[in-house]
Amino acid sequence: MIFRRKHREVPELNTTSTADISFMLLVFFLVTSSMGSDRGLGRKLSPMDDPQRQEQQDISRSNVLEVRLDEHDVLYCDDRRVTRQELQQQVESFLASRMTDQYVIAVETDRKTSYNAYFEMQDAIVAAYHKLDIRPMRIREGIKE
Repeated sequence: MIFRRKHREVPELNTTSTADISFMLLVFFLVTSSMGSDRGLGRKLSPMDDPQRQEQQDISRSNVLEVRLDEHDVLYCDDRRVTRQELQQQVESFLASRMTDQYVIAVETDRKTSYNAYFEMQDAIVAAYHKLDIRPMRIREGIKE
């Protein structure tokens, strides 16, 4: 008597819906999770000048306002130490007295200046323009090596 062994069939798992469920879970978590987004500043830098096409203009020293930030985040306006509010007031009075003339606001920063101090200084200048309802023509900035 020969015994035949019964072949037992191993039940298979139906995995066709596993991919669908995984995809739906992925979509659910992407839609419901919040992603941190970096917010930038709405400022546009002036385009780079062509070095061969640069024109030199003579502007009177009285029509130049020098703003400087040193490496310790100390703010100077015409070589006088000022706060952010004082800078805004000085820029306002400078702009109000030179509405028809050509003028320059020269901004100089050190490479070690912090971003926070730089943007506070820039915000003070822009706030002066907004208070007087003037649109800045062009801003030139320099970085001290």
